[in-house]
Amino acid sequence: MLALLKKIREAIAHWWSEFTLQTKLMAAATLVVSLIMSGLTFWAVNTIQQDARLNDTRFGRDLGLLLASNVAPLIAENNLTEVAQFSQRFYSSTSSVRYMLYADESGKIFFGIPFWESEVQNSLTIERRIQLPEDYAANAELPMVRQHRTPDGVVTDVFVPLTHNGTYLGVLAIGTNPNPTVITSSNLTRDVTIAVFISIWVMVILGAVFNALYITKPIKELLVGVKNIAAGNFKQRIDLPVGGELKELIFSFNEMAERLERYEEQNIEELTAEKAKLETLVSTIADGAILLDTNMQVILVNPTARRMFGWDGAPVVGSNILHHLPPVLQMELTRPLYQLAAGERESAEFRVSLNQPTNRTIRILLTTVLDQYRESLKGIAMTVQDITREVELNEAKSQFISNVSHELRTPLFNIKTYIETLHDYGEELGEQQRREFLQTANNETDRLTRLVNDVLDLSRLESCRIYHFDAVDVAQAIDQTLRNYQLNAKDKGIELIQEIEPKLPPVLGNYDLLLQVFTNLVGNALKFTDAGGKVVIRAYLLDNPKKQSLPRLNSQPSPGKVRIEISDTGMGIDPEHQEKIFGRFFRVENRVHTLEGTGLGLSIVRNIIDKHHSSVHLVSEVGVGTTFWFDLAVFQEAILENPSSMTAADGN
Repeated sequence: MLALLKKIREAIAHWWSEFTLQTKLMAAATLVVSLIMSGLTFWAVNTIQQDARLNDTRFGRDLGLLLASNVAPLIAENNLTEVAQFSQRFYSSTSSVRYMLYADESGKIFFGIPFWESEVQNSLTIERRIQLPEDYAANAELPMVRQHRTPDGVVTDVFVPLTHNGTYLGVLAIGTNPNPTVITSSNLTRDVTIAVFISIWVMVILGAVFNALYITKPIKELLVGVKNIAAGNFKQRIDLPVGGELKELIFSFNEMAERLERYEEQNIEELTAEKAKLETLVSTIADGAILLDTNMQVILVNPTARRMFGWDGAPVVGSNILHHLPPVLQMELTRPLYQLAAGERESAEFRVSLNQPTNRTIRILLTTVLDQYRESLKGIAMTVQDITREVELNEAKSQFISNVSHELRTPLFNIKTYIETLHDYGEELGEQQRREFLQTANNETDRLTRLVNDVLDLSRLESCRIYHFDAVDVAQAIDQTLRNYQLNAKDKGIELIQEIEPKLPPVLGNYDLLLQVFTNLVGNALKFTDAGGKVVIRAYLLDNPKKQSLPRLNSQPSPGKVRIEISDTGMGIDPEHQEKIFGRFFRVENRVHTLEGTGLGLSIVRNIIDKHHSSVHLVSEVGVGTTFWFDLAVFQEAILENPSSMTAADGN
């Protein structure tokens, strides 16, 4: 069965494909005309039927009111015999009445024609009732009319209240048959409509067959010619003795083939190559590039713009760009884009911060694209630049300058204050006061010097300066650091302890930078540890049983790691401050803030450890102490074969 249906569909499709465009258009026009005519006819039939239903409704209402006015006095007198006789005579005298039913106030049927039979009063009696709305008795003066369909046609049901002297006695239900004359007229109109519809389509089919027989050959020749043109055969020509629109079509086809042949003789390959170069250039530029037409439809978008807006794989080309932009960009660009499309402005520039698909700041440049005479607008070019790094650098620069200015202001103000006091009141001050003032100025000068040196160190670390790495004896650097702080620790009553693993191998690093790391961390530990506390510096080799799965160029296993820890029993660091202490000029707002320092030491430590391709970590508990630790790679001679491993540069 399915195979037969498939063959039938294929046959119909093949038959339909044989018809020309003119035949199909004529068939479509005929279909529209026939549908309009059929629609008008059916509308007329429907109007007639509605009028007939309206007449039946009016007839049934009037008939019900007439009958109710005659039987209501009889029912009020409970003269049911006279009601039955009158109803039987009325029913027999007309063919318009289908049925008549009488019910009391509760809806119980006590008489009906032609359905009535005397009830047998026993336990099997089924009581018949008329179900009416609950408020029907309140509106007893209004008859209720409805219609329903039966196998013999539409029947109009009329429910007329029975009232006598203002007393509601029950309801009369009467059903009337439709008007036979109207039914006959409607059926005739329907038959005529169907006949007209069939006649029109018979003429259409005959005309289509005639046109197909007359036009099929030229159309087939034209189809073959188009296929040859598509295959690159621009020498194709059609010569057939036809007239009318087909003659003009064939003439236009021959002219098109001739022009294509001339264009082919020109250097089309060169034009194609130039177009490919332009598309390649647009696709490789670092900025996002989007080309729109005057209706905001995307014509061209390069991969950079797709990545910026998360359009990878999305069908953006050919759709309105405003439907694909993030909401914040839609609000910013809708008005300017339509102004550019209307010619009210030539360019626009925006800077917007996005949070989707990623957090970034972009600069958008909008420019109109004009024709070669700069008279008509052809589209809008949108350039999208990712300036997130630029914004971050500017913010970091501003913050750094603000912090440095703030830190410089305090020592300079103190120095100026004490020098001015000595200058103005030096003779009035005692020897001890002058010494204290000079000592304070000297301390502030040392503080200013340390701040400048730290700023210069941090600047060098964040620049592109190259540091040479070599084998570094960690034990020697630790020993030198502890010797430098031995007197300071003794004065504060703090014990300095070193726990260095014996025969510790050298690490790959820069001696001076690592010495600066140890100096800063040990100095901080002493600063924040009370008398009687301890500062311990440890260095030991980490076990590394896992070897790399891919062989190295020097055929050596990956180097191990040396872990270095600086622990103290000081006041500790709150958890909410542990993530921030490596920032520039950050100092905890407690009594630590009153101690001397620039707030740059840990930032310098982090940058130096980053230069060594590692990270510095900390574990701290308030009132217990703090431990800073980091890992350094073990030095191996084979690493010297790779020069890049001996230097470190940072372009931040």
